[in-house]
Amino acid sequence: HGGRGNSIIQCAIAGKNLYMRFVCSTGDAMGMNMVSKGVQNVLDYLQNEYPDMDVIGISGNFCSDKKPAAVNWIEGRGKSVVCEAIITEEVVKKVLKTEVAALVELNMLKNLTGSAMAGALGGFNAHASNIVSTVFIATGQDPAQNIESSHCITMMEAVNDGKDLHISVTMPSIEVGTVGGGTQLASQSACLNLLGVKGANREAPGSNARLLATVVAGSVLAGELSLMSAISAGQLVNSHMKYNRSTKDVTKASS
Repeated sequence: HGGRGNSIIQCAIAGKNLYMRFVCSTGDAMGMNMVSKGVQNVLDYLQNEYPDMDVIGISGNFCSDKKPAAVNWIEGRGKSVVCEAIITEEVVKKVLKTEVAALVELNMLKNLTGSAMAGALGGFNAHASNIVSTVFIATGQDPAQNIESSHCITMMEAVNDGKDLHISVTMPSIEVGTVGGGTQLASQSACLNLLGVKGANREAPGSNARLLATVVAGSVLAGELSLMSAISAGQLVNSHMKYNRSTKDVTKASS
């Protein structure tokens, strides 16, 4: 949110209390520590300007970090990404073993209606958090931020005279960075290198982190397509029994 160096402050009032949501550009860092430092300076300045003001806490949960909150789903937090693809009728039939119309109907009744029945908050998807968690752990992100980073609405519709499938995932609050924190660990560093997004981008600050966010969304789209097709084809339980019930004795292998 905000262009380079831009910052926005969203304010909400509850009685005599003011909640301020600071929005800043943080380059290729996920940026929470950077924002905290900046906010501390703003609070110190305000304290001088308004001596009768009490600063209760630097974080008032209006952020909102590591908790499900409508503010992130609606306003966004971190990177907001839309990823889309058109899957041809041939691929849907031969590779995914299902039909376009069946996928569209399943998506409407499961991801949209079923989630609405459950009173979902940003959970209008099949299993976005599975993929988000995986990429986060592999690339040194904060796994606890999976909560809001997994906010995702998956949409499907038939296109090209009803023959092909248009699928999209919209993820308003992916929180990632390519510098700082766990990104400096050896294995995680190697993964970021593999993706070509390691460290800070000197030419275009923030572009590495933005690219990583698109990698997350693209991976989620692939995962949504895979699971939805398995359910549509009635293969979910069979697949779990086949791939999740190994007959190998792993205790011997590990010793």
